[in-house]
Amino acid sequence: MNDFALEAGNYVRDYWGEGRAATYADFPLLGRGPFGEAIRIRQETDATFRPFLFVPRARLHDSPIDLKGPGQSVTVVVWAIRESGNHALAGIWHEGTDLQQKETASIRKVERGQRQYALFAGLNKAGAACGHVSENGASSFLNRYALHKSNSADVAPAVPADTPAAVLDAAWQCFAMTYDHASRELTGWLNGVAGDRWLENPKTDNLIKSAYQAWLQGRLHREPGLQPGEDHAFPPDQFYNPPEDLPLAVKILRASADERVELREFRYTRVEVTLRRGADGGFTETSRDLVSLRLNPWWFPHDRLYTPANDGTGGPFTIGRVIHSSRGVGFTGWIGGVAVFNRALRAEELAKLAALRALPAGR
Repeated sequence: MNDFALEAGNYVRDYWGEGRAATYADFPLLGRGPFGEAIRIRQETDATFRPFLFVPRARLHDSPIDLKGPGQSVTVVVWAIRESGNHALAGIWHEGTDLQQKETASIRKVERGQRQYALFAGLNKAGAACGHVSENGASSFLNRYALHKSNSADVAPAVPADTPAAVLDAAWQCFAMTYDHASRELTGWLNGVAGDRWLENPKTDNLIKSAYQAWLQGRLHREPGLQPGEDHAFPPDQFYNPPEDLPLAVKILRASADERVELREFRYTRVEVTLRRGADGGFTETSRDLVSLRLNPWWFPHDRLYTPANDGTGGPFTIGRVIHSSRGVGFTGWIGGVAVFNRALRAEELAKLAALRALPAGR
């Protein structure tokens, strides 16, 4: 970020017309950090004041951090101490202010989502390193939210603001996300470790049930004719069907002379398959259902990151918060460094970056 001058802003003032302007003085300095100085994102109590640091779109459009389009990979790394919250750390992730909900009833500046890529402090898994990417800047699977995200297996602890200095200095975490366009894998990394994370029974999850429906509609669409439960109006570009060619493992759950139920594990999904014996003695698949979905790494079905035109449909690069329809506080804690790479870093590279979180003695 050394080539881009950061500004201080208050997104409530920008979009609701309320509150005072933010200045650099609104970000207390720690006096030390992995790279010499860290800033604090505080739990502001004034609902009209939600400060963040940002690079305006006009200055970053088509620059090295404006990572977008086909064939583009990205890595975001943030060295931070998490005090509370699970929301944005850094990235180009304007969530939009056009949601029809009570939080936006008085909003003055209504804009569509302008999401490209970003790193969060967990979202649905508080404290995890959560990567987010978008192909359209807007929502996924007919949900109001963007849902292509990954969560590291490990989570960062919540460290109270009044923690003694020696303990605070040992609490630095290295959050990272990678998106590899070649494999279409989005991965969250905490301190250089990704780990596996699965979500069981995704059809009942508050948000991921939308991904389950996208998987189901894509499967039904491939069958000839209109199938029971198929929504012919579901947009094909929002189907979610990770590769399910050869299973990595097969477990027989139930079996009788005429029926067998198998659990087939693939790279990104676990599918329960029912087979019935036919007149020829062979088994034929009669149904299948998604019973588990992999959250880390997450498979991204699109070949590009959102590509905004230079017409106001692109978002700024923000640190500490993103622009969205809520006035929630979001992440609080210390941020000691932010880095963006135009490729997916390897595990050994992320491990080296994670090692930088340890402060030298006396620093």
